[in-house]
Amino acid sequence: MVSFEMSDRKKIGLGLTGFGVLFSFLGIIMLFDKGFLAMGNILFVSGVLLTIGLKPTVQFFTKPKNHKGSISFGFGFFLVLIGWPALGMMVESYGFIMLFSGFWPTAAVYLQKSPSFGWIFHHPFVTSLITRFRGRRVPV
Repeated sequence: MVSFEMSDRKKIGLGLTGFGVLFSFLGIIMLFDKGFLAMGNILFVSGVLLTIGLKPTVQFFTKPKNHKGSISFGFGFFLVLIGWPALGMMVESYGFIMLFSGFWPTAAVYLQKSPSFGWIFHHPFVTSLITRFRGRRVPV
């Protein structure tokens, strides 16, 4: 049996990332409240930084194929901070999709094998969507 143990730094990073997503969701629900959105952005970025480390984070955001997404995400982050939350979240969402689009197939396979959500991913329509993108999986 393989044991998977996480360091305290990674646990704190995952918690910060989760709170970042929660605060961003609350900011969107509360009609683009710039305080919640800014706090969500800061928590998300700091959580990713703590989870995977400084050097891998910088390498990920500065890869040549990720430049478009990194610039969009950073510019959207800046727009939220200066007080244009709706436009900032649109630009940031585009950057987020560009940056993390390679991880969606891997996440779908993980969710398909999970006991709590797996039944949803075994329906024919969802399975056809997953198999369409399976060739572009990112190795984990």
